[in-house]
Amino acid sequence: MKPIAAMTLTLVLGANLLGSPALAGDAEAGGKLFKRLCSGCHNIGPNVRSSFGPQLNGIIERPAGSATDYQYSTAMKSSGIVWTRDKLIQYLEDPKAVVPGTRMIFWGLSDEEKIDNLLAYLQTFQAP
Repeated sequence: MKPIAAMTLTLVLGANLLGSPALAGDAEAGGKLFKRLCSGCHNIGPNVRSSFGPQLNGIIERPAGSATDYQYSTAMKSSGIVWTRDKLIQYLEDPKAVVPGTRMIFWGLSDEEKIDNLLAYLQTFQAP
């Protein structure tokens, strides 16, 4: 099989297995960004627990305020949000606009490429 055909087949099969199209972004760059911007409060990866902020394993498609090992603000628990890709983009751009009253201390990220990279990194920690 030619390399381009194999890559196309891999992307199509991967999108079907995940139930959504492959995400844009560079997961490796997103990991570096996560370490710099997010890891002071959030953990992600095998066997992690929440710390100053909730752990972020499986965050995509997870209801807001649902990690069992974290005490969320009333605003987050009652937001009714499910963390879709679009909702995470909005939240990363302006957390307090999406969830007024959130305790998250983050002023937002406006760089679209960085957001795509961060989401690609978070996607690597989704449950199978």
